[in-house]
Amino acid sequence: MELYYKEFGEGRPLIILHGLFGASDNWLSIGKRLAEQNKVYLLDQRNHGQSPHDEVFNYQAMAEDLKTFIDRHGLDRPVIMGHSMGGKTVMKYAELYPDGFSSMIVVDIAPKYYPVHHTAILKGLQSIAVGQLKGRQEADTQLAAHVSEAGIRQFLLKNLVRQKEGGFAWKINLSVIADQIESVGESSGSGELSTKPTLFIAGERSDYIQEEDVPTIKRAFPKAQVLSVAGAGHWVHAEQPEKVVVLVEEFLANNP
Repeated sequence: MELYYKEFGEGRPLIILHGLFGASDNWLSIGKRLAEQNKVYLLDQRNHGQSPHDEVFNYQAMAEDLKTFIDRHGLDRPVIMGHSMGGKTVMKYAELYPDGFSSMIVVDIAPKYYPVHHTAILKGLQSIAVGQLKGRQEADTQLAAHVSEAGIRQFLLKNLVRQKEGGFAWKINLSVIADQIESVGESSGSGELSTKPTLFIAGERSDYIQEEDVPTIKRAFPKAQVLSVAGAGHWVHAEQPEKVVVLVEEFLANNP
């Protein structure tokens, strides 16, 4: 699959993958900062953003999409980075293509199984009568019956696009994501996945990476560092972007 992408800067290739319900735009400000010293590629994963929709939605397919992108662009051992679902994608890529990257950054996700916990979000998105919407405020009101946090609703509704012929549509492939949501939480495996330099960035207030997950991370990635960002939840890059930039730049400087 040929993924939609944005690119900035020159130098060492750095690929960034967003999380579930997200898109490349979520990393735009950080991507531009990192592009001051790197060639940054922000990708929309399948069934998200402006990339194609497909009935297959699992980490095997998403890792192969990443491989296709790297090959088509002739990227030599890029740094691969992913948040949440994107982090699981880069971990799968590392397992499948151990020599296809130089180092890896995983943001607020561990290589463990996560039970489905997006039920309210999916019900909320599916409850929106997209074909009958008169405006975004109406969509927000409908979604609020299922998702109380205004910031999360704002993030989710970035997936709602106004069509040229009138009305609204989802950019995400909502039906396929809902049908295959179980695969998003699957474990990355229990054995060693990569000995390449790896940085795990955790949100201090997030429960996605906990202290008891560190041994699992170290087994899978023996050269991994696990660093926590104070004052951040799961959306580390949105809540503490400057701290994320500093951690990434330091990691890249120490792993040329």
